[in-house]
Amino acid sequence: MSVMMIEKNMLITLVEEYLKDTTNYLVDLTVGAGNSIIVEIDNDEGVEIDDCAALSRHLESRFDRDSEDFELTVTSAGLTSPFKIERQYHKYCGKEVEVLTRSGIKHSGILRSADETGFNLTVSHKVKPEGAKRKQEVEEDLRFSYSDVKYTKYLIRFK
Repeated sequence: MSVMMIEKNMLITLVEEYLKDTTNYLVDLTVGAGNSIIVEIDNDEGVEIDDCAALSRHLESRFDRDSEDFELTVTSAGLTSPFKIERQYHKYCGKEVEVLTRSGIKHSGILRSADETGFNLTVSHKVKPEGAKRKQEVEEDLRFSYSDVKYTKYLIRFK
């Protein structure tokens, strides 16, 4: 049996049509060697395992395994995985995130807002004002464009 390459854009359309009336959304979709398909979805409230299973069944029903051999994995975006789309930035507004810039500088702070070009982060650091005896906590707002960032991910802190 020959393996036909499954068309990625067709899969994206199928997934987005299926998800359009749900609170889930597509984060990423890859088609690897041998039609190894990985679909990653997210939800502002968290993805249920049943949602992944239902989407998997829906996609499998669209293909004939006799003519197209494939391996399908439907998963939720990992809690500590780097953000891949703008909507994930909106999901984590008000939460602490870690940002690594393309120049190699790491920041952690509170994600304040996001738009189509980038996002704003409030970082805290200690500075010693001139004449002061001890350092003071100072907040600074930083603006990042998505193209200047290697990754942004939710920062889990155990306090």
